[in-house]
Amino acid sequence: MFLSFPILAAFLGMFFAQFVKVPIHFLASKELKWKLMFSTGGMPSSHTAMIVSLTTAIGLVTGFQSNEFAICVVLAAIVMHDAMGVRRHAGYHAEILNTLLADFNRLIETLKDPNLKKPESREKLKELLGHQPTEVFFGAITGIIVGVITYYLYPF
Repeated sequence: MFLSFPILAAFLGMFFAQFVKVPIHFLASKELKWKLMFSTGGMPSSHTAMIVSLTTAIGLVTGFQSNEFAICVVLAAIVMHDAMGVRRHAGYHAEILNTLLADFNRLIETLKDPNLKKPESREKLKELLGHQPTEVFFGAITGIIVGVITYYLYPF
């Protein structure tokens, strides 16, 4: 599977973007969170880095005028739009639902109704799902850089 340069570039783009989230978060918040390596959302967008690394690799191998490159550009646009749109808004919805759930749990405690579930049994929804435009932009920059570096280091 990794004998293919474009596939290798794509996965390296994703892994690099996931890894770099930890030091970026540490610099911003002084909090070391290793679980960010396995999480969605955050800076930079690993989905964008992966698809842009693939697109860059395809462009370098087949030419930037090729049909394959055109397909990758369209797919990259869809992935980046989804990361900034649908997934980001799903995160906003999760945040609002979590607030409503917390308010509901306080109401339950106030009423002290023994027939209702305890607040501890309800799980919070994941709020960090999508990306801000800046995170997608830097995911794209990461993807281009990883794609180009991989191209020059890959033994053809």
